[in-house]
Amino acid sequence: MAVILNIETSTNVCSTALTYDGHIITQREDYQGHNHATLLSGYIKDCLEEAKEKKLKIDAVAVSIGPGSYTGLRIGLSEAKGLAYALDVPLIGVDTLQIMTVAVMFSDFFDEDVMFAPMIDARRMEVFTAVYDYALRPVLASKPLILDEESYREYLDRGPVIFFGNGSDKARQLLEGHPNANFITEIHPTAANMMALADKAYLNKDFLDLAYSTPAYLKEFQATVAKSKLSK
Repeated sequence: MAVILNIETSTNVCSTALTYDGHIITQREDYQGHNHATLLSGYIKDCLEEAKEKKLKIDAVAVSIGPGSYTGLRIGLSEAKGLAYALDVPLIGVDTLQIMTVAVMFSDFFDEDVMFAPMIDARRMEVFTAVYDYALRPVLASKPLILDEESYREYLDRGPVIFFGNGSDKARQLLEGHPNANFITEIHPTAANMMALADKAYLNKDFLDLAYSTPAYLKEFQATVAKSKLSK
């Protein structure tokens, strides 16, 4: 199996993980907020030093490609591109919503009729979301979604749906009355949870173009101005 340096910066969590042969060699994580620009270079350096100490040659760099925070994704992809170029290794992009879903799948045993609905907060009543089946096949492709009482209705009427991620609290108040709606808390996309997806991509030679790859923002970035700074 390949030695992969994984980078995840799509939400408020900043993390890296050095993985090899189904094992996490070392990992660094921070859950305190958007400190990615300050922390990420040091976390990557720690992983590189660990690889050197254990005489491991890094075969690829993997990075969460989105959806998620516009700034966080840019920071992560920029660092990953530079590192992959410097090491002369391929770059792997991993879908953030799939990272979260794999974390849930590995956390417990689920019936095969269960569907998984990761949710990343996109402000107000909007989330980035998708729906996956038991085999991680997309039932609903990744998209931004404005939540209301009818959101996910067709999936909930089919069977149990597991909701999770930092956007799921907004859905809970709308959907928890449905008998098939289930919620799991404290699920975050992290570099350690990228391992299985990154390994699969490496085996399939599913690599990004270093020059032209961009994050999957799913919607256009919108800059905001504080009300106090608006001219009257």
